[in-house]
Parts: sequence; structure tokens; C-alpha cells
Amino acid sequence: STFLTSIKDKESKDAKKDEPDAPMTQADDLIHFRQLKAMSVQVGDMDLDDGSDLARATGYVDGGSLLESELNHVYPLSGFADPVYAEALVTVRDYDISLEILIINRTPNTLANLTVELATMGDMKIVERPQAHTIGPLDQITIKASIKVSSTETGHIFGTIVYEDTSTQERGYINLNDIHMDIMDYIRPATCTDEIFRSMWAEFEWENKVAISTSISDLQVFLKHVVESTNMNCLTPIDSSEKGSFLAANLYARSVFGEDALVNVSVEKKENDGKLAGYIRIRSKTQGIALSLGDRITNVQRELPQAKS
Repeated sequence: STFLTSIKDKESKDAKKDEPDAPMTQADDLIHFRQLKAMSVQVGDMDLDDGSDLARATGYVDGGSLLESELNHVYPLSGFADPVYAEALVTVRDYDISLEILIINRTPNTLANLTVELATMGDMKIVERPQAHTIGPLDQITIKASIKVSSTETGHIFGTIVYEDTSTQERGYINLNDIHMDIMDYIRPATCTDEIFRSMWAEFEWENKVAISTSISDLQVFLKHVVESTNMNCLTPIDSSEKGSFLAANLYARSVFGEDALVNVSVEKKENDGKLAGYIRIRSKTQGIALSLGDRITNVQRELPQAKS
């Protein structure tokens, strides 16, 4: 299934994760258009690879990243032992979440009036509900649903599959696994001046204070890990050549809904055991983004940064 393919692909990617390659072409490099070339051009001089033309024109050189991104957003909704197997491909487009739910009838009987009943928690509203379908024995269909998002907040999508077995005339129910919406789908790095940052810091009333608890022992490595894991921009200039026992930095980001997220990292390296201690303070105008971003930082700070070869 797509979920197993996703797991295998993720394991292989984690095993050999390399630095992003530098651009292969420069901005002023010549792009060959086969349709505009004269007929007298030698065959050896012609670029017959339309795909590379398109890649150079759009800057999209990593052809496998799109598939990998999709597979990372595939969620199994039911188990392989259930009469009906379901998995969902979740696509986030700013204010809209689209679900493509693959339904597989694993029974030798026809299932009538099969409906995926969805519900949400958080600032999400179901706009397009899935319709009822009839699925033949060992057949499969794809059902679509649409959800509208109104704020940056961790949300959950859950539901049930209801169907009627035409052979036994019995109704079946399958409780689906929750889909946990990641706040990182809505956070974008941003920049502002120190004066605006301090003004917003004094204005925003919601604050979430997270104690630092990590196995990372280097101050700058820890800061870089937090910045990359939260899609934020570090506003404080950091000199990598300086080696001290204390580090403070301001981070800033905006959501796709125009909400500001402010983070202050204050961390020190203890002299006795070499461990890092301190606090990460998050401030925002709304409670949802402060709590969700705090949960994200709590989870990622315990992880080791990905080793890059």
C-alpha cells in the first residue's frame, strides 16, 4: 500500500540524507528551446530533453521531492485486518485541507451505502463531506473531502466508516485513526526589526514558557536545531567562532493567516555537567499558536539534529 511505500521511502531517505545540492545552473545560463531552434542545427547540439528544459526554467531540479512530500502526508486510517482498509492523503493549501481517502473492500461481499463520517477538533470546519458509495468485492475507490481552516492551531480529524454488507444484511462500523494536523504546515519564516519585535513582545498577552531539556551539548547546535524544527527565522546575529557558556536569541515567524509568533531562547551551558539549561518563551496574540508552538518545541528539543554527511 501507499503507507508501506511511505515507510520504506522514509527509512531509505533517513539512512542517506545529504546536504541540498547547489544549483546546477546559473541565472544567466542559456536555456535551449527545441521548438525555436532552426532546422539546420546539428542533432548533437539539440537538447531533446524537455524535462530538463522545464526543470531549468522553473528551478525544480529534485524530481523525487514532490512524491516524497506527498508520502509524508499519507495517514493509515484503519488496519490491514479490518474488512475495509482506508488511508488518507492530506494536502494543505493555506486555508484549505483536502483529503483523498483510499477505500479498499477486503471482503468477498459487496458493501452498500459505505460512508466516511468525519469530524474535527480545533478551528476547522468540514466544507465538503464524503458521499455514500457502493463497493464491489475486493474493489477500491477514492473519496474526497474538503476542510476549511481558520487559525493556526493544532487540530485533529477523526471519523468512522459505516457500511452495509449486502450478503449478510448487517451494518458495520470501523473507527478510524485520528489525523493530527501539524502546525508547521502553517508557519513561515519572517523578519522584522528589533523595535517591532520588542513592541509586539510587550503587546502580546499569551505566553508559553518551555523549560529546556535536551541531550544536545552545544549552544549553537541547539539553537540551529530549534530554528530548523520550527520554521522560524533567527533575528539575532550569531558568531559561530565565539565559544561561550550563554546564548540568547530572538526568533520570529508568521502564519499563513497573518498571525505573529515570537520566540526568545535563553540557554546556558552548566559548568558541572556540561548540559544545557534555560527557557524558551513563546508569545503570540492568540492562545492556539502559543500552545501549539510550545508543544512542537517540547517534542523536537529532545531529538538529536539530523547528521548531515
